[in-house]
Amino acid sequence: MFRSLESKHPKFYQFFRLFIVIFASILYAWNLRCFTKNAGLFPSGFSGASLLLQNIGTEFLHVSIPFAVFNIGLNLFPTYIAYKYIGKRFTIYSIIVILLSSIFVDVLPGYVFTNDIMLISLFGGLINGIAISLCLNVGTSTGGTDFISIYLAHQKGIDAWNYILIGNVVMLVIAGALFGWSSALYSIIYQFCSTQVIQLMYKRYKKETLFIISDKSNEIYHAIRDLTNHDATLFKGTGCYEKKEKTLIYSVINSDAKRELVPIIRQIDEHAFINIVKTEELDGRFHDIPHD
Repeated sequence: MFRSLESKHPKFYQFFRLFIVIFASILYAWNLRCFTKNAGLFPSGFSGASLLLQNIGTEFLHVSIPFAVFNIGLNLFPTYIAYKYIGKRFTIYSIIVILLSSIFVDVLPGYVFTNDIMLISLFGGLINGIAISLCLNVGTSTGGTDFISIYLAHQKGIDAWNYILIGNVVMLVIAGALFGWSSALYSIIYQFCSTQVIQLMYKRYKKETLFIISDKSNEIYHAIRDLTNHDATLFKGTGCYEKKEKTLIYSVINSDAKRELVPIIRQIDEHAFINIVKTEELDGRFHDIPHD
């Protein structure tokens, strides 16, 4: 989402990045405090686990333990893994998100906007997805399962989605058994809305295939290479309508690069024929943008 800003104004981008990190942390915490906690819902990941542990302490042990204690404590080991194997700056910004959001959940006043749990599930999930997407789009995260999934994907080549899903199911089953199945079922709606927003706003790991027919194939190839760091393959063929030799450029790129790349291609060849297809699955060497 902010790729062009990072490449054109790298120094300003770091200040902008910090601003987004702070804003997203407050938004994330405010949503947990005013929507999620008030409705007794449980988001996915370590935030949901922290709320569950906090509720167990309050309800069954009659001990009020701050949210920050659980959330920061659960994130200690994943943070170490992220710092060592994923990226130092990425982890430092994520630590800021974890600390700020954890503290603000405890200190922000809890305002009740509505008692309609369906509205809270829908809008709370949307706001949660927006906050997480803002973090992801500036190269940071809210910690927890994000650290685990990125580590397993990049270092081990393992898709952690199924394991995270199982963890969320276990958490919701425990929450349903202890605090009522309505909260657990509405939490599924909350998590679903959040996931849909993230998929819409965050496109780093989505890939698209380019098919470009142009008389300026070499210039376009170098533009793809320079901007995305991805390679391309050239195919020679004959246009059936004009009976002229044509060159087809084939390349797979990250979806977030498309917005900046297509105008550049148009500047090179305004008559280029561009077909962009969503890539559902890719098996083979592909350069992913590294975490800093």
